[in-house]
Amino acid sequence: MPQQTTLRPSGLESNNNISFPVGTAITVRKYGEKLDFDHIFSRYKKRGVDLVHLIEALITYRLTENQSICRASEWTNRPDVLEQFSLSAFEERTLFRALETVGDNYEEIVLLLQKSIFSQYDFPHTDVNMDWTSFVLWGTKAELGKYGYSRGHRPDKKQITVGVSQLSAPMNIPVGLTIQPGNINDQMHFKQTFLQVCPALKENSRIVFDKGGQSKDNLDLVLAHKMKYLSAKKLNLSDDKRIKTFVKSVSNCVDKDKGVYGEIIEYPSRVDYFFFSQQLQQDQIEAKLRFAERKLDEAKEIQKALNKGKPLPRRFLLNNPLVKITYTYQTRLSELTESQAKKLVQAAAITGREGFFCLVSNEKLTLEQALKIYRMKDAIEKVFQSLKNDINIKPLRVWTTKSLCGAILIGFLAQLIISLIRYDYAPLKQIAPKFIKISLMNLTVTIERAKTSIKRRIFSNFDAINELICCRHQAIT
Repeated sequence: MPQQTTLRPSGLESNNNISFPVGTAITVRKYGEKLDFDHIFSRYKKRGVDLVHLIEALITYRLTENQSICRASEWTNRPDVLEQFSLSAFEERTLFRALETVGDNYEEIVLLLQKSIFSQYDFPHTDVNMDWTSFVLWGTKAELGKYGYSRGHRPDKKQITVGVSQLSAPMNIPVGLTIQPGNINDQMHFKQTFLQVCPALKENSRIVFDKGGQSKDNLDLVLAHKMKYLSAKKLNLSDDKRIKTFVKSVSNCVDKDKGVYGEIIEYPSRVDYFFFSQQLQQDQIEAKLRFAERKLDEAKEIQKALNKGKPLPRRFLLNNPLVKITYTYQTRLSELTESQAKKLVQAAAITGREGFFCLVSNEKLTLEQALKIYRMKDAIEKVFQSLKNDINIKPLRVWTTKSLCGAILIGFLAQLIISLIRYDYAPLKQIAPKFIKISLMNLTVTIERAKTSIKRRIFSNFDAINELICCRHQAIT
């Protein structure tokens, strides 16, 4: 006769128990104390709801459910969550005011964070990577929102540009944040980003950035502050002469596996590190061939419309009701074969520079050193990837410039905490931010309410990552 070994309830009964991801809250509070959020934020709000605890709640929400500020207010305003953050119940507009307050003072807050970080840690160096990106705006009233080159492939939307300074390896910790209008290019944005982080750096630190931020004025600015630089530069006519005479040999081989070769050209005030990469050449040629195919398809579409006497598709026209213009199209397809047309667009796309790139610095390095240092700049690209996809700072749905800056600052603080965790705990150094975030979210507390009104806290879902970060007996390595 079969025996029952487990109890199966006949149905579910509702109760007042709640669960929330306490691992994230514990971690944010822990690093808030370490970075002295009290000293940094308390100066901006003396009355009403505690600004420090509101900021900690917003960072925690950013690292968990991460939806709108309205939802953040609902999420936080549960009695047991309020108790976790030492808060009293508050209205939704209180969070918006908190965002505007920190957004209005974000530059000073970043400087205070820099002082706190450098007072807590004795870093082996203060070399930094700098880079810039754009974020699409879904609100319309922020004055910083402008149309510009969209890295998010949304030229139809206004955007803002964000610059980040990051201590380079082995730290990979973001220490600078600048926010500019969406139509500011990297060369113009460079000065604000550099000057913000410069006071925190030791003399002779190395500044690494890509060719988008490179200009003579920017290089002179770095030199004026007694710093070193390593940057990529755009190829020009003089580089075309180098390309024609460039010879691959055993003596100038930098990376045999990837087919990288190089040469050093010294000038009185700088050194050029000129490289050729077989892998890069292959990738660029493949990309340009795809581009040529698209151009050929466009020409065919235009020719088809002309042959049938139909109007051209709208994407080939200037669509502006305030502009009146007449123009005609004539393709060369009628006089060319398919093969000739394909060769023509391919020849126009491929320039002969494929696979070549040039780094420039004011210090003498070997080819291997220059390439290795510049490749490590990839760490700041991962910060942007994390901000956009793991911390999930987008989409930005805010109205005012102050609240916009505040929302970005909250995302930056969340990323800073994740980066500090990866630096503080050696076993987590190679763990992606996404998995650290998931682990902290998994550590939950369930508040069980008995009929006697006694509350019991039940912690669950410990794993190696959240136990290392959150448990008291674990020490920072």
